Amino acid sequence: MPDHHAVPKGPAETAEAAGSVSRDLHAFIAGLPKAELHVHHVGSASPRIVSELAARHPDSKVPTDPEALADFFTFTDFAHFIDVYLSVVDLIRTPEDVRLLTYEVARDMARQQVRYAELTITPYSSTSRGIDERAFMDAIEDARKAAEADFGTVLRWCFDIPGEAGLASAEETTRLATTDGLRPEGLVSFGLGGPEIGVPRPQFKPYFDQAIAAGLRSVPHAGETTGPQTVWDALTELRAERIGHGTSAAQDPKLLAHLAEQRIALEVCPTSNIATRAVRTLDEHPIKEFVRAGVLVTINSDDPPMFGTDLNNEYAVAARLLDLDEQGLAALAKNAVEASFLDTAGKARIAAEIDTYTSAWLTP
Repeated sequence: MPDHHAVPKGPAETAEAAGSVSRDLHAFIAGLPKAELHVHHVGSASPRIVSELAARHPDSKVPTDPEALADFFTFTDFAHFIDVYLSVVDLIRTPEDVRLLTYEVARDMARQQVRYAELTITPYSSTSRGIDERAFMDAIEDARKAAEADFGTVLRWCFDIPGEAGLASAEETTRLATTDGLRPEGLVSFGLGGPEIGVPRPQFKPYFDQAIAAGLRSVPHAGETTGPQTVWDALTELRAERIGHGTSAAQDPKLLAHLAEQRIALEVCPTSNIATRAVRTLDEHPIKEFVRAGVLVTINSDDPPMFGTDLNNEYAVAARLLDLDEQGLAALAKNAVEASFLDTAGKARIAAEIDTYTSAWLTP
């Protein structure tokens, strides 16, 4: 079985971009304390975990051989990615599966010096497949507390609506996220994922209104595979405080100016955008335009093993795209801390740790 901690190999373009970064910069990134804001629960299942789950559930079409998973996770387009993603979702069938996945995801994050992560979870995908809702909540919370105790990585949850499942899934996700006695302690935000084409954002306004009224923060995906109007809809109708991807925002200077002025962060996931063909080539990736416009940019891995990447790799890709040195990468890491929903003391603690690490690295 291959070592699942090996250097990831995503799309050839991003692998080449990360590979062009110096060995010293890779070493700096490996030790840099980080926060991650856009990373999916099921999409973070490592080949080792996916193969273990596939072996538990042999009726699945997912390969049990980790090497075969690399081919399985090669996507022709975004629709194909959603298809493959849902086949992995189908492997999460029991509370024990949920707990195992959550704890092991935290282990992989800790290996990359992730101090804090807001993990996007789609509870509807599990409860609609028969997992008891209270058992599901207990499983993620037990894993969260154990991971913080064992690895020092703090996890918080974003419950997201799977857009492809329609308004019934929105209603159920809202109920799970807002019901006292059921809503998990670690839940901080409310999102919307899945395909954007044919899934307009405004129809989800009543559900976001309920979630916001219950104290949750709004973090929908928008503008990944559709135009900037989808981002505007997320801002005006869903009251988004951060935007997942937001790739097409670069097409609208007024939108960029608004995002910059309001300090509404974009959760940028470079390798994901190439793997799903949301962006054709790395040279066309709009991250440079975001930075030039003064938009608060955070770097994230989205569905890392599925895309042959991890957060460290995404920082290396960003270093190449933005021509960053150690101080530039540290500033990028602090962007994620600033844009997070961590409390003020927690933000200050991680930001200070980033500064201390960087200063020590650069001191002869």
